[in-house]
Parts: sequence; C-alpha cells; structure tokens
Amino acid sequence: MKAIVRHTYGDESVLEYSELPDPVPAASEVLVRVEAAGVDRGAWHIMTGLPKLARLAFGLRRPRDPQLGMDAAGVVVSVGEGVTRFAPGDEVFGVVRGSFAELAVAAERHLVPKPASATWEQAAALPTSGITAFDALRSRVTAGTRVLVLGAGGGVGHLAVQVARTLGGVVTAATSDPAFAKSLGADAVVDYRSEALTGEHDVILDIGGRRSVRELRERLVADGALVFVGGEGGGALAGGMQRQLVVAPFSRQKFVTLVARTTPAALQEVAEHLADGTVVPVVDRTYPLAEAADALRHMSAGRVRGKLVLVPTP
Repeated sequence: MKAIVRHTYGDESVLEYSELPDPVPAASEVLVRVEAAGVDRGAWHIMTGLPKLARLAFGLRRPRDPQLGMDAAGVVVSVGEGVTRFAPGDEVFGVVRGSFAELAVAAERHLVPKPASATWEQAAALPTSGITAFDALRSRVTAGTRVLVLGAGGGVGHLAVQVARTLGGVVTAATSDPAFAKSLGADAVVDYRSEALTGEHDVILDIGGRRSVRELRERLVADGALVFVGGEGGGALAGGMQRQLVVAPFSRQKFVTLVARTTPAALQEVAEHLADGTVVPVVDRTYPLAEAADALRHMSAGRVRGKLVLVPTP
C-alpha cells in the first residue's frame, strides 16, 4: 500500500510517499480501506515534534511511528479476532491511526457506521475535531449560555460554533472570515484583524489562541469558564501551552485545559449529529494522498476555512 511516512522530525519536506506492507488487524481491530483522511493541526505537531514536550509521547530523538494521520472514513476490508460490530464491506469512520495511507487499522471501539447522508470527506473530517468541540462545550453550554469561540473558522472552531448553537448557546465567533462564521450560525462575529473583543461571556473557547490570558479573563463573567484547546506560538519547548498555567486562587473563574478523549459514546454522538445535519464539517479542499505535504503547508499558513482532507488515488 501507499502511505505518507517520515523518519525524522521536521517541516513538510521530511514527508515521503512510500510503499509499505499491507497492515493486518490484530484482535479487536479492523482493517479499513481509506476513502478519505482528515487533516488537523495535530498531524503538524506530530510531524514537526513541536512543542518538544510532545516528544515524550511520540519519540525523543525520532518518531516511534513513521506514519501520520488520526481520522479516516472508509470501507472495512477485514476484521481481527473478537470483532462483532463490523464486517467486510461496512462503511465506517472514526479515529484511525496512520490514516494518511491507502489502508489503516483501527480499534473496533474507535469506529462507528458512516451515515449514508454524509460524504466520505465529511465523515473523515469530523472525528477528532468534532469530539474536541463537544468535549469543550457539552457540560458548559445550555440555553442562553453566551459563548465566545476564538479561531472560529478553523477545524475545531467551525465545529464548535455549530455545537454551541445546537446546545442552545448564543455564539460570538472571533475569526478573520466573518461571512463564513455567520454561515455556520454564529449570532455575532468579531473580525479579529480590525475589531477588539467586547462584551461578557459565560464560556470562552480559546482554540490555539495567541491572546493574553489577562485579556480573555476581562471578557469572562465572574464565574465563567475559559477552555484552552491546543496552544500555538510560544517557544520550541512548550509552545503556547504555558498560557494555560493560570494561577488565580481567589477567582471563581474556571480555567480548563482540554484533553479530549475518544470513546464509543463520543464517536456515536458526533455520528448522530452528522446524520441529522446539525454538526457538519465544511471541507475547504481535498488533496491527493501523495500531496499531503502541500495540504499541511496550506493548513500551517492559516488560510483554511473548516477542514482539509486527503483522498487516496484509486
């Protein structure tokens, strides 16, 4: 099979379009023929090994796993011992390790059936970003909750706008593309290139943000929640994660560093919303698998509306 690999940390130039042996599913695993693979910021961090603290998980000197990709949609080819929910020919999507490939293996519990109404590209773009958006907001937003989404045009952000609206929130979207945010259902938009943040908010979702925590706290109500998703910028060691080390012992404001978890229930939740059309990824552009480097360059340039998707060539 063809796959995207790298053997060292670095920019997009380290990626190779290579031939690898076809994977074989172990017990409780499913082999999937990838029809589409979602591209997210996590792939860039794993490729570059930045911030360097992340290398504790992915390999200190070089990547332990040469492949990239976390999300996919495709067709079941074969199943390992003990798999009962899927059979060859089933259309599925979910969190699939090494998804930047023609074939990939996933744990049975990390897959759900693909809704017939969704395209391959939409399904592939949803799992990790969708679960992150729901985990950030599910327990914090009810009818009338005022939600500010920073980075509302990106992969997680554009889904978070939809999730917050679905939960009944009143959404202000901070973005460089106000028209796009409005099309997603945002009640108000702030063009961060020329406008300051205003008003008070019950929940602020800071997605890879670069604004000071002090500024965000000023826009948060006294008992509100500031939820950090990712952390861009900053130094090579910790990136922007140091912004999340908020010490405010006498404040009622809550500061949450989100660690989204892939569970069967979380995947089923995003699948149901995809099926009923309430939370649907916007696919900005698709790239052939062989052009994964170009897709990651496009994403890192910050010009993506929604998500990018890789499509293996037949």
